[in-house]
Amino acid sequence: MNIEELHEYCASIKGTKETFPFDEVSMVMKIHDKMYALIPLDEPELQISLKCDPDKAIELRENYSSVVPAYHFNKKYWNTIYLNKDMSDEGVKSWIKHSVDEVMKKLPKKVRDEYYKD
Repeated sequence: MNIEELHEYCASIKGTKETFPFDEVSMVMKIHDKMYALIPLDEPELQISLKCDPDKAIELRENYSSVVPAYHFNKKYWNTIYLNKDMSDEGVKSWIKHSVDEVMKKLPKKVRDEYYKD
């Protein structure tokens, strides 16, 4: 997966907005104004930081050398995945979707119901 494919996949997720709240090289993907992914554009290795269920976050780190606790984030909930290593593109996409679901869990039921109704 390259940066264009990663960006295209995230942008295709319903309700996603691309922002640069920190600087011009840290692309943040949000849904309902809540961050679900950070993609640093200035790193030599393509990577994405994603929100994760705490138990699954640990499991991912144990099972994939490409997954590490996310730098500058709450390591209980956030992982960084280095792409094009030992996790497939489909695996990365499933964890991006999981991150969206984790963010949606914290939103009001009415908002969740509206989002998932399609």
